[in-house]
Amino acid sequence: MKTKQTFSILKRIKSFSHAFAGLKILLREEHNAWIHVAATVCVLFAGFIFDISAVEWMVIVLCIALVFALELVNSAIENLADFVSPQKNETIKKAKDLSAAAVLIVAIGALIVGLIIFIPKII
Repeated sequence: MKTKQTFSILKRIKSFSHAFAGLKILLREEHNAWIHVAATVCVLFAGFIFDISAVEWMVIVLCIALVFALELVNSAIENLADFVSPQKNETIKKAKDLSAAAVLIVAIGALIVGLIIFIPKII
């Protein structure tokens, strides 16, 4: 159990380095993250081309953040599960499948949001 520590700006700054290390791991080791990166680049480009509104930008940014955040959580769950149980285990498989399904649901939701925003502009 952690002991109570005093607030430190240097420790808060260092915590950002850990977060950026996590992003680096995601992009280096998780192939699905590159699909999300490609989709993000396309959506950002389309947003500028179609001059979407501030509200539409907020929804797009939130969707992008949700997809990446859930991909990070899914990757963390998978890595932890593989560490805890390197051998095949039905319960571990279920946990990994559920976390992957969460990413899929958010990605489908983000796709639907993108279609709602961009289809009228394309038409």
